Amino acid sequence: MAGSKILLIGGTGYIGKFIVEASVKAGHPTYVLTRESTLSNSAKSSIIHKFNDLSVNLVIGDLYDHQSLVNAIKQVDVVISTVARSLLADQDNIISAIKQAGNVKRFFPSEFGNDVDRSNAVEPAKSAYATKARIRRTIEAEGIPYTYVSSNFFAAYFLPSLSQPGGATSPPRDKVVILGDGNPKAVFNKEEDIATYIIKAVDDPRTLNKILYIRPSANALSFNDLVSLWENKIGKTLERIYVPEEQLIKQIQESSPPLNMILSIAHCVYVKGDHTNFEIEPSFGVEATTLYPDVKYTTVDEFLNQFL
Repeated sequence: MAGSKILLIGGTGYIGKFIVEASVKAGHPTYVLTRESTLSNSAKSSIIHKFNDLSVNLVIGDLYDHQSLVNAIKQVDVVISTVARSLLADQDNIISAIKQAGNVKRFFPSEFGNDVDRSNAVEPAKSAYATKARIRRTIEAEGIPYTYVSSNFFAAYFLPSLSQPGGATSPPRDKVVILGDGNPKAVFNKEEDIATYIIKAVDDPRTLNKILYIRPSANALSFNDLVSLWENKIGKTLERIYVPEEQLIKQIQESSPPLNMILSIAHCVYVKGDHTNFEIEPSFGVEATTLYPDVKYTTVDEFLNQFL
């Protein structure tokens, strides 16, 4: 039996392209909402080319063209939104199109980070999380079947620099900046693994109207653990520079985008412990590695080997 037909909105974006590939690989008929302009955009041509090779159905449409959204949604069973942060509020358009289409078995809104209902964020992350939380409440009020995905940190985004500010492409080898006291545990997941778990959840009744947390125990590490792991790999002790919370808050307030957003997300994870400071209760959530023990995920330990 073929799995559900899946439509991705934002499929050419950062996490979207991984989910498209995972969907095809799992045998789902896979559709990607694509603007006319994207097809001729040279920056996106390699992604479009890959999608064509994978026999992805590119459906011409636009987040701001209601009828095109409805037409695209009517062809599928499940809608996964991976729209960018700047478009989060505009997911209202997807919700109204889903309501009109009337055939969707599951909607995954664009989340793929912290659980926004259990957050201690300061601005500007606070506002971004509030937008995601509002979208959740709208989905629930409209009675749309959903799964919310709390995938925590993208490994390829946070691990190459060990979360060092300033866009380093490999982990530090002399000194390392640690936010807070370095003790709360953060969770790092490889993008391909996140995509695999999301697609597994699509037709799973256990994930219906629940938050899917991707929280593998091997990938929950404190900042201090992370540095120690790296030190063991390179056989060298790094100078650890700790940034107290007050200093970090001041830094967030004085930084301009996108640094202020990155630092405010880091603050709620590394200082407040927002990835791991609550229990996953069956009333609201399920944990991916528990549901799908057969998935061989990449550990942080394995991921860091590529930088040796």
